[in-house]
Amino acid sequence: MPMWAGGVGSPRRGMAPASTDDLFARKLRQPARPPLTPHTFDPRPVRGPLLRSGSDAGEARPPTPASPRARAHSHEEASRPAATSTRLFTDPLALLGLPAEEPEPDFPPVLEPRWFAHYDVQSLLFDWAPRSQGTGSHSEASSGTLASADDQAASSDLLHGAPGFVCELGGEGELGLGGPASPPVPPALPNAAVSILEEPQNRTSAYSLEHADLGAGYYRKYFYGKEHQNFFGMDESLGPVAVSLRREEKEGSGGGTLHSYRVIVRTTQLRTLRGTISEDALPPGPPRGLSPRKLLEHVAPQLSPSCLRLGSASPKVPRTLLTLDEQVLSFQRKVGILYCRAGQGSEEEMYNNQEAGPAFMQFLTLLGDVVRLKGFESYRAQLDTKTDSTGTHSLYTTYQDHEIMFHVSTMLPYTPNNQQQLLRKRHIGNDIVTIVFQEPGSKPFCPATIRSHFQHVFLVVRAHAPCTPHTSYRVAVSRTQDTPAFGPALPAGGGPFAANADFRAFLLAKALNGEQAAGHARQFHAMATRTRQQYLQDLATNEVTTTSLDSASRFGLPSLGGRRRAAPRGPGTELQAAGSLVWGVRAASGARVAAGAQASGPEGAEVPCLLGISAEALVLVAPRDGRVVFNCACRDVLAWTFSEQQLDLYHGRGEAITLRFDGSPGQAVGEVVARLQLVSRGCETRELALPRDGQGRLGFEVDAEGFVTHVERFTFAETAGLRPGARLLRVCGQTLPSLRPEAAAQLLRSAPKVCVTVLPPDESGRPRRSFSELYMLSLQEPSRRGAPEPVQDEVQGVTLLPTTKQLLHLCLQDGGSPPVPGDLAEERTEFLHSQNSLSPRSSLSDEAPVLPTTTPDLLLATTAKPSVPSADSEAPLTQDRPGSPSGSEDKGNPAPELRASFLPRTLSLRNSISRRQPIPESGDPKGTPKSDAEPEPGNLSEKVSHLESMLRKLQEDLQKEKADRAALEEEVRSLRHNNRRLQAESESAATRLLLASKQLGSPTADLA
Repeated sequence: MPMWAGGVGSPRRGMAPASTDDLFARKLRQPARPPLTPHTFDPRPVRGPLLRSGSDAGEARPPTPASPRARAHSHEEASRPAATSTRLFTDPLALLGLPAEEPEPDFPPVLEPRWFAHYDVQSLLFDWAPRSQGTGSHSEASSGTLASADDQAASSDLLHGAPGFVCELGGEGELGLGGPASPPVPPALPNAAVSILEEPQNRTSAYSLEHADLGAGYYRKYFYGKEHQNFFGMDESLGPVAVSLRREEKEGSGGGTLHSYRVIVRTTQLRTLRGTISEDALPPGPPRGLSPRKLLEHVAPQLSPSCLRLGSASPKVPRTLLTLDEQVLSFQRKVGILYCRAGQGSEEEMYNNQEAGPAFMQFLTLLGDVVRLKGFESYRAQLDTKTDSTGTHSLYTTYQDHEIMFHVSTMLPYTPNNQQQLLRKRHIGNDIVTIVFQEPGSKPFCPATIRSHFQHVFLVVRAHAPCTPHTSYRVAVSRTQDTPAFGPALPAGGGPFAANADFRAFLLAKALNGEQAAGHARQFHAMATRTRQQYLQDLATNEVTTTSLDSASRFGLPSLGGRRRAAPRGPGTELQAAGSLVWGVRAASGARVAAGAQASGPEGAEVPCLLGISAEALVLVAPRDGRVVFNCACRDVLAWTFSEQQLDLYHGRGEAITLRFDGSPGQAVGEVVARLQLVSRGCETRELALPRDGQGRLGFEVDAEGFVTHVERFTFAETAGLRPGARLLRVCGQTLPSLRPEAAAQLLRSAPKVCVTVLPPDESGRPRRSFSELYMLSLQEPSRRGAPEPVQDEVQGVTLLPTTKQLLHLCLQDGGSPPVPGDLAEERTEFLHSQNSLSPRSSLSDEAPVLPTTTPDLLLATTAKPSVPSADSEAPLTQDRPGSPSGSEDKGNPAPELRASFLPRTLSLRNSISRRQPIPESGDPKGTPKSDAEPEPGNLSEKVSHLESMLRKLQEDLQKEKADRAALEEEVRSLRHNNRRLQAESESAATRLLLASKQLGSPTADLA
């Protein structure tokens, strides 16, 4: 009797039938399956390791039917003992064997120690427990560029979408706080270009290089060649680690010695902890300073001290650390160029183009220089420069200190009767960035046709009207999903770009940024991680001594020794660090959000961020995305409004961001405000509620930029504290830059009660402007080295200029009390001097931050140069000058001549005083020597006294002119007021007369 799977005998009544070879019959004769084992999916009382954090593990669920896989294998489970509890899978990553995804915290945690000053953005994002690559900082979601279905399906006549690629056709903008934003205007940096925070990072060209870890040179700048200590080891949880420590001593402005520790912690993750901590922010230590063990217990508490060993004194150690840190810095790039003729679109067609057409040659000539490969000594990008086996010529150029070698398809060797063209694909297929040049009439490019594991970015360039004076180009971009977005941002429609140097700079910056951004893709990220791990393992294994961290602490390393100052500098000294201090916040742009309320709309959506404030910059970094979502220079901070757990920060042209803090009320906000007071020129705003008077007027006037130009006397606005020179930042809760001038004027005219946020003027009464505004104004001003500005001949008239220049004109004459000529010009010159400074040091001093002040020589340079005195008598200050209509006119309006000759006379005056030479005349900037008959002051003090007396006389004249002008304006206002009053009385009398005529029944035709 045959044995059946379900037991003895047939599942049906009767004996078992004979065996047969018919598969259909055998299938019908299979026994019935045993009863299914019931599976319950009730939640476990205790959360298991595979449960997702924040899931519904504590909620009751109805019974869920078993899955098909469970039903298929239920007969195998029948013979097994029943499990006491069933594991609940609530995260799909757990089913794949991946760690459960943790929900994003409301407020990002801040690394300890609290007052560690980070050197750059990468250090700010350092994590002691990094997530895996699937959910880490370089995944699709983390890059902030997760491709949607629309992005993949987007297409145009240049580019077709493909699965796994993101298409950029133009108009996407820059990823910022709350969504896409318009590209920043110089000198502001794009978010992806921000790297170093402790030192100034100036924008030197129209297109910035992005995604570069410029902080990788930290070891070379502050450790290499200097006395420091290196420790290596294998940590149980972190793997191989390398730590570098150095103690610095600086002389403070008060005469004391300031001590700080520079620290570098390297793990297998590509982000490195770099920064400084002041000795005053650490617990008190022995007279010789903190030991390395005590220092690491405070700076790196997650690191096991017992695993570290002192590095050897071999010169290989610092060289290996340099290579390890600077492997991400490369100034040599290779870019592939494919040539697509009219009617072509496939990879084989582009690789098989043997000769370049005229349009392609015009494009190559614009892009770089054709060089002879044989004997070429610069960067060759794996091309043969000895035997011409890879072609005789290639395309080479340089851009922003980078060498770029192009692998041009038509310049690489061509193999007849070979569709693959492996000699060409060998080079272009291994390039990360590829430029696809299309002639007019080409088919749209599709990245799915390219079969390569290295090509991650495609820049599609379509020529229009080639080989003509009107040649232009359009650009589209295709990148893999795990490659973050990069700039420069494409304009709407991808162009058109004129065939000039600006388009060349745009395309080269786009190619360099694309290759740098592709380094964050999974493939290249994994390769860089393996290389870094090998370096660290070699150091921890072969380049260590037997001296442990405990032994080094007992011996007292000389680099961490020295006398420590007994008394600290006082409370708040930790806020004076030059590096970036960090706070966990929830940030939103645009409208205000009440504490605890959820913002609606993308404009006000809150994003968990790390707020970093250094001596030079303020940044907001999304730790989950690993990208900077907002940045501005500290000199661009205008003002702030704060409450216990919220702060509104105004910057630039008056734009605002809202920061919400966690923790005890007022503590974090107070720290941030104190930090802003140290590193910026901003101040606290004032909230004013301005009612209208009986005639519906507010009693003040503003210009198009929001500056208060006039406040009427004895009005509610004056009573509330509004003064000329103040700046409106918000009107009825809306920021002024977000409103059109017409909308802002309508709110001021129609709102029954106007609530405004006001930025008061500075100490001298001048309007407050950010550095970027002053920089743009200096670019708009006529060149001070050229011809003077046109000036009207009337004594009382003021040159009518555009709104911005008119405000500058008024500030130059009426901005100060007492009025100093050229105040705004001094401030612009001072800001430009700080912008062009080559010093990489911080603007903060050792003891306390010292902000730039007006230089005395620039103040003296604004003084008007009088006519040359004769040998017999000294001419008065108001004597006629050449080119002046009369002495009275020259006295009445001296400011235009000052503005016209400000810069040449500044330089000549400074050179004369420094070299003790005669001061040249204003009309002779070359410094022609004076005649012997002209008297000169005897020494430098007499020269300065003479100039100061001239300055006082000019100030008195300007003060008198200002008083006369103010009296005239007051008289005009009084006449206008009387005119309006008389007109109102006339209208009222006419109305009463009409009513009286109607009551008396007299005809009103004559009155009408």
